[in-house]
Order: sequence, then structure tokens, then C-alpha cells
Amino acid sequence: MERWLTAHECEDAAMGAPSVCPATPPAQRIYGDITANRLWTFRVLVNEDLAANEQLAIVGSCEALGNWQHSGAAVMKQSTADGSDNVWIAQVYIPRQCATEYRYMVCGVDAASEHVLVRRWEVQLQPRRITELDESTGQCDDTFGYVNGKEKVDRGWLTQETLVQFKFFHAPFTFKQRMKRRLVHVKVTPMNLTIPSNGAAEITPLSPLEDSLSNDTHDTRENGGEGSAFAFNEVVTLSANECEVHAQEQFGTACSASDLVIFHLTVADLDNTAYLVDLYSYSSKVAREDGPPLHLGYHYVLPNLFKRSEGNLELAITCAKGHRPLGMMRLGYLIVKPSSLSAHMDMRVSYARYWNNKWTGLDVGHRGSGTSFKAKDAVIRENTITSLKYAADHGADMVEFDVQLSKDLVPVVYHDFMIYVSLKSKCSMQEHDFLALPVRELTLEQLKKLKVYHTAEGLSRETRSFHNDDLLEHQPFPQLADVLDALDVHIGFNIEIKWSQRLQDGSMEEEFEHVVDRNLYIDCILDVVLRKAGSRRVVFSCFDPDICTMLRYKQNRYPVMFLTIGSSSKYQKYMDPRGNSMETAVWHAVAMQLLGIVAHTEDLLRDPSQVNLAKERGLVLFCWGDDNNSKDTIKLLKDLGLHAIIYDKMDVLTSKEVKQSVFLLQAKDSQKEMLKLQALETGHVWHTTDSGNEEQQA
Repeated sequence: MERWLTAHECEDAAMGAPSVCPATPPAQRIYGDITANRLWTFRVLVNEDLAANEQLAIVGSCEALGNWQHSGAAVMKQSTADGSDNVWIAQVYIPRQCATEYRYMVCGVDAASEHVLVRRWEVQLQPRRITELDESTGQCDDTFGYVNGKEKVDRGWLTQETLVQFKFFHAPFTFKQRMKRRLVHVKVTPMNLTIPSNGAAEITPLSPLEDSLSNDTHDTRENGGEGSAFAFNEVVTLSANECEVHAQEQFGTACSASDLVIFHLTVADLDNTAYLVDLYSYSSKVAREDGPPLHLGYHYVLPNLFKRSEGNLELAITCAKGHRPLGMMRLGYLIVKPSSLSAHMDMRVSYARYWNNKWTGLDVGHRGSGTSFKAKDAVIRENTITSLKYAADHGADMVEFDVQLSKDLVPVVYHDFMIYVSLKSKCSMQEHDFLALPVRELTLEQLKKLKVYHTAEGLSRETRSFHNDDLLEHQPFPQLADVLDALDVHIGFNIEIKWSQRLQDGSMEEEFEHVVDRNLYIDCILDVVLRKAGSRRVVFSCFDPDICTMLRYKQNRYPVMFLTIGSSSKYQKYMDPRGNSMETAVWHAVAMQLLGIVAHTEDLLRDPSQVNLAKERGLVLFCWGDDNNSKDTIKLLKDLGLHAIIYDKMDVLTSKEVKQSVFLLQAKDSQKEMLKLQALETGHVWHTTDSGNEEQQA
């Protein structure tokens, strides 16, 4: 995308869009306005291979650099001066009277729409900086991703494009007898279904297909040709040796009976994109390096097969040679669409994979002050504003709570998928007076006004009474927006997204199938958090690995953690294998660039060495479970180096002497350091009193 951007002095309106003027020829293009600004040359070395349709760009704090908006970034050009393809350069007029902050990113630019996709970007907490009035060199020489010798680069988020994933778990192929033992390699290629201007329908590939052996694709044009579109085709195998998303190989990826393979496809036009699935196999008599494999078969997956944001497809495999049915394959798919706020998220800072080294052994209040329907002595109802505040008042660094949607799509805080509703007076407690309903079948108003009972009350027919149960902050189903407003901003939130999954026996956690689409479900929750959370430390978590993927790629601000059951005698495993062991959970978290894992303590106590599985991969590790409700266990887990422990009864089990969150103490320390600097600048003395307090002395 080529555009001429005017710049004003030190404008930093994060949501402001840059003005657009006629472009100069690419070789002479300079970003910004010469008036009251200085010309700066940005030169950056890239130590990685870029895809054919990837470029370097700069985004930053002035209008010429997009005011931190990816859509206004200055796209760079490859330098030919030193004969290297790895150096990129751009000239930009930046403000002279104020500092300019900036980051580099690898972007994809869709030539047809001029949309900029953020592929990868620098995510150091503090961006690069050019000081005001600095004209000593007029140039900066940087290396992409490295600031002060440390590399921090993350994948981007969805802005206008769509992420499509195909899941080939445990070789989901059914062949005739003679084919059953073959190791199949799979390649998935997005195909453009748009009708060209001459009116003749055609299928063209969205990426180079010079390596495809499919007879049906020999005559298709390569990426960039007339009628082609824009896509990135990647894959990941969840294993110890390889669990990072990368470009697909020439003849696909092996899908054996033990493999968990996810094809990771970024497409610009979901409705007009089909997917060619090619299957290859190497002969047992021919070494892989000796020649190409046999092209077994193929299938075209058309977009009209995607009825929802996720599902399973049973597809016929067509023989590549005889074009006859060869077998069947069953695969899962996931479609992640950008939220309405995605395109406007700025690039000033990201906490998606940020965790301060000082944040270890944090105390997290489970549902606030704890599960209230397991313990008979609980006096505060779980997942209420009162419960969350009580945990915060007794030293919780973070509070964990569960969020799901009401029928009218309002995010509310509640754990169970089902509730019981009284059909008679509120005092009546006869068996026939109750009706079990999913929470999602009641509107927010109904949840607030009806007399509802927890599943434990409905099943036992024994009602529970809690302290001040009639007061507003003691009521169940508080809105997520109200919770964000009610608690001190220095209390961190671990927001668990509730989503019913299919269990290994084929049943659902919730008795009924979902009626709200995944994308809409997540968007409703993200909309509230992005508008209300402000500077609060927020961590999302979910037991569903696909929900975690969606949370990760729909926004660039908050971290996501994968909740797992692992090896357990208490809970039934899910049909999706990614959360059923610590090992596969770690691989998934690394592949999708999640912050970390929320492990089941039962599994960790069974094998404490599993802690290293996560920490060696640079993941943050929380833990949950009833086993945590013991001072000895909490101490053991902290000694093992866990970053946070989620447990009940913060007032009883915490070992903190100072009942304040680590984030509040950190904020106080930062304020104290700021006051010290101000005192030094004004000529005052900062000293420590006999009582240990620090204060300014005139």
C-alpha cells in the first residue's frame, strides 16, 4: 500500500487515522510533512526469510507512522545499495520538537484492497525511541525484533482477514485395505473462487502452486496473477520437536496415527475461498530425498460447507490418477473472524505474552472467596461482587471468575451451565416446583428477577442462605461490566470463558448444543473487556483450546492461558486431545503463542517434573483444583516455582503479612520512584524516617 502521509507535531491520538494524499513514485516516496519536521532514515536488518508477499513496515507515535495504527504504517522498501535482500529502508519526516517512538513489523499488503495485515511485530514493553531535537545522524540502524540484545516478536492479530484452521488429528483417513498402512502427507492450499470480469468462472490458487502435483491445478496462475487473491498457508504439528507455526512444505506434512496436525490458513476473502486438500505418500522403496512422492488423491473443500465457526467435515478422497473414490477423511475446522474492534487496536503496547519476573507465587481467589456450594461453612455466595471484593481485601493478587452469556448476549459471571428455577413461591421447596434450565436460555432481566437455585440446591432440594443475600453486590449473575467497575483496578482478573465441550464418551458438558456462534460469543465478551478494563491486569483462560486460539487472534492486548485437566481420576477427559495431558497442552500453547498453562494440581502433584515442561518453553504456569485448598500444598507449589495458585478461602489460607495485591505494591513503588526523581529535580532531599517511611525533606 503506497500513500503519502502528512504529519503534525507530536499528535498521539491512538485511534486517529492518518490523512491520505496522492502518492509519489515508489523509488522517491518519503513519508510525512517537511514543515517543522526532520527527515529520518530508518534502516533495519531482517535475519529471517520473508514470504513472497511479506514486507517490513514501521508504526509509531506520529502521524507519518500511523499514530500506532497498523493501517497507517510506513511500508519500507528493500535496499539494493549493499547487494543484500535482508536490509529494508524508509525515509520519514518525524517531529523535531518531541520524541518519536516506533516499532517494526512484518506485514502483508493485499494489493487488491490495500489492507495491511500484521504478520509479526516487535512487542518489547518499551518501544524504540528517537529523542527530540536529535539530528546528529538522521538515521537509525536496527535489527528486526532485537532491542538491547533481546528478541521479542509475536505474531499479529486479525484486523480484516480471517483465520481458518483444519485439524487432522490421529490420521483421520479411511482407505481400502491395501492403502491402510501408508503414511499420508497432507497439503492444504486456499483457492480463489471469484468470477473474473469476462464472466468465466475459474479457480486460481491464493499462493504459489509450482510444487503441486495435482492435475487439477497445473493450469492455475501463481500468486499475484490476474484473479488471484491473498493468503498465507502455514501448518504446525503438535509435538516435542516441532510446535511452532511455519510455512507448509512442498509435499505437505505427515499425518500419522499419533500426530496432531493443524493447518493454519490466513485468507482475505472467506466467502470466495475454497481449499484444495492434496494427499501424498512416499513409496517404501524410495527414499524421500530421491524424488517426489506419489500423489494419492485430493478434495476441494468449498466455503458453503462451513455452517458455523467450528465443526467436523467428512470428505470423500478422489483418486488423483483415476478420479474415482479412494476413501474418506474426517477433519475438524475452526474459523476465526476479526472482532468489530480488531481493526482499531493500536500497537503502542501489548501484554499478550508479558509477565514480570517478580510475579511468582501469586495468590488467586477462586471464584472470589471460594466455591460456596461445596463447603457448608461458606457465608458468601461465589462469583458475586462481594465474594471478589472479599478476596481482594484479604490479599488476593488476582481473582478468578467464570463468564458466560445470557440469552440476550450479556456477559455475566456464573460458573455452572445449568440453574434451577422455582415455579411457585420463593419459599416453596417441593420436588415438582423446580425446572432445570441452561443459563443461556434466560435473559439478563430474567436471571435478575427470577428466584434461581444453584445445581447443588436443585439436586439436593436443600437451599442455602448466605450473608446479606438480598443486597445487590451479593446477588448472583453480576454483569462483567459491573465487576470491572466495582473492583480496585490494581486487582488482577483471571477471566475464565465458559464453553461446553464434548467429552470422550461423546456427551456434552452441557446437556444442550450451543446456539450462539463462537465468534459472536467471544466478541460480546471482548467488547466489554476492551472498553472497561483500562490498565487492569487481565488474563483470559478456557478449557476449550479453540476458544483460546480465538481469544489470542481476536485482540493484541491481553494474554490467554490454556486450562487443562491433564491426567485425572476426578474428571472425565475431553474428546479434543489437546488438554488431556500436560505435554499436548504445552505444545498447543507454544503453537498458538499463548501466555501459558493453567494446570490441574492433581496432575502436577502426581508428577511435579511436569512443571519444567511449561517453564522450559518459556510459558507462565498457574494451577487450579481442590488440592490447592491446603496451606502445605500452596507452599509446595510456590516452592516448585508456579507463577500463581488458584484456591478458595483467601482469608484463611493466605500466608501474606501485607494484605495487598502485588500490582498495588508495584504501583506504589513506581509512584515512590517518581516522587524521588521529582524531588531531585527540584533540589529537595528524599530520606527515610525512623519509622521506615520515605518522605521528601525541604
